[in-house]
This record gives sequence, structure tokens and C-alpha cells, in this order.
Amino acid sequence: MDFDGTDWQVYRGTGGVAAEPVAGLPEPPPWRRFPGVGTTFRPADDGGEGDRRVGRSPDAPRVPAPGEVTMVNAALLLRRPLLVTGDPGTGKSTLAYLIARELGLGPVLRWAVTSRTRLGHGLYFYDAIGRVRAAGGTTGDDDIGNYIHLGPLGTALLPYELPRVLLIDELDKGDIDLPNDLLNVFEEGEYTIPELVRIAGSRPEVRVLTEDTGGTAPIRDGVVRCAEFPVVVITSNGEREFPPAFLRRCLRLHIEPPDAERLGQMVAAHFDDTTGVDVAALIEEFLRRRDEVGGLAADQLLNSVHLALRLATSGDYRPDGALPELLEAIWHPLSAESG
Repeated sequence: MDFDGTDWQVYRGTGGVAAEPVAGLPEPPPWRRFPGVGTTFRPADDGGEGDRRVGRSPDAPRVPAPGEVTMVNAALLLRRPLLVTGDPGTGKSTLAYLIARELGLGPVLRWAVTSRTRLGHGLYFYDAIGRVRAAGGTTGDDDIGNYIHLGPLGTALLPYELPRVLLIDELDKGDIDLPNDLLNVFEEGEYTIPELVRIAGSRPEVRVLTEDTGGTAPIRDGVVRCAEFPVVVITSNGEREFPPAFLRRCLRLHIEPPDAERLGQMVAAHFDDTTGVDVAALIEEFLRRRDEVGGLAADQLLNSVHLALRLATSGDYRPDGALPELLEAIWHPLSAESG
């Protein structure tokens, strides 16, 4: 299929859930085509994770943040990672789930970065000790594939017919060398598993565990090579600058804190019925508090709506009731410097 100036925008940002996977993506640039062969199984069901992250109401229309649709489609077209920045709680990581649901790309592979995270943690883990222990038993298991577990990044680079969505969450919290370490993997779309390379002569194909629950995949000659570069969403809270070489390979999207309209859409997506609660007044008070303390996350508003609904059910939703004091506790600032 040929894509013209309109067709290339396959992502609309509606918040909808695809009945079936997208028929195809626009052709990538020649330098972003990868030679992975074979088709790896991709789970269709995310176990409710998308509903938990995005909301489940099909009747809640969503208006994307400014620039979101264009930048997502550009990242899809160029097969480049999308670096999403913004304050905590603005919906950066949610974007990965919106893309996966709308395009029918299966469960999101999430790699939560911490201060101790290294590249190898995202690619795979080899349980050598567990294998040795099993081999010493009377029914020892000598199948090395049972002791190699691909991580989120490693699983995303398997040869799927359609790309997987990979969320690398809070990259700025990771080791200072991690962004540079990712460059070669992002450029080549592949990596090797030395433990399998060493036995490739006698056993060229080994089935290993993947990040998907109960998932396995065959690895040939110890090399994992993608057929379609994954849809990579990288989030950052702006706690650290990234190297120029890394930034050059990403497209950047900055998400501003949601306004009253977008907050109302989030509430509608998560709550089917808000009878008995003045949601508009809650949002207005939330925005006032956010301006006062220097920043609040959208999930803090969702917590307050859920609590207010319970109070309304019990007949305790009154201006002089428990709600004001509870809101003060829920709407605490996101940083020690705030408030």
C-alpha cells in the first residue's frame, strides 16, 4: 500500500481500541529497514493493563495534547524512538499504551529504569547458577533456553510482523552511560547472546523465555534481529541532560500539564458514572491547588474523584464534611521544594 501525505498519519490519538491490528505502517527509510526473519508470536491480550493505564470507557472522546499526533506519526514513519518529556504525572508513559491500543500492537513492553539499570538488564538475563544447580540434580535440566530470559528491550527486538511498543520509563534515572549504550542497539536493531553464540555450531536454534507472560521465542545462531523496529517511547522528567548523539537519534515531544478539558477527559475515561459529585468543581479546585504548590499529577485528581464518589454514596459528600481535609492530604506536592 502506498501512503500519501495524509495516509502516513496512521495514529489519530483518539484513545480508542482497535478491533484488529493496523493493516500496515508506512514504508521506513531505506536505512531503517532491518533483515530479521521469522514471525514471533505476539500476545493480543494485555491482561487489562491498558484499561488500568488509560481508562476503559468507550464513550469518552480524547483530544490529544498539542503536537502529539504529528510527532507519534513521524516516529512511526522514521522508525525512531520518541523521547517524551514533561512534569511528573502529565501522561508521558500513558502515550505508549494509547499507541498500542489504537494500532492493535499488543501488550506494551515496559522497562522501568532505576539508578542501577544497565543495558544488559533490558536485553536478557542468563541464570547460570540456576542451570548449574539443575544440572546437579537427578533430573537435571540441561536446556540452556530455560535459563535465558529476554528483557523488555530484548523482547521488543524479536522479529514480529508488526512492531511491538516498548516503554522505557524515566530514562533520566538510569546510569549515566545508559543512553549512549542504547545507541548501537537502536541503530542496528539487533544484539547477540554470547551464551548461545558459543553453542551455535552444535545447536543453531534455541527457544528462550520472553518478557511476555508464558512467552517463548526461538533464537538462531545466538542473534536477535528485528524485522520491524519497535515503537519506542522513552520518558524523562528532565532530571538530567542526555548526550547529543542520543538526542540526534530521537524525536522529541514535550507534554504540558493537562488543562481543565484534558483532565475532564481523563475522568470520563476512568469513571462511567460520576453522579453525586461535582467533577467540574473538583477540577477547578485541583488546578488552583496545582498552581499554588507548583505541580500535581493527574492521578492525584483521579484519586480524589474516586474518594468523592465513595463519600457521595455514603452521604458524606458535603462542604463541611471530610472531603476538604482529605483533598489536602491527597493533593500533596510532587517535590520537596513545592508548597
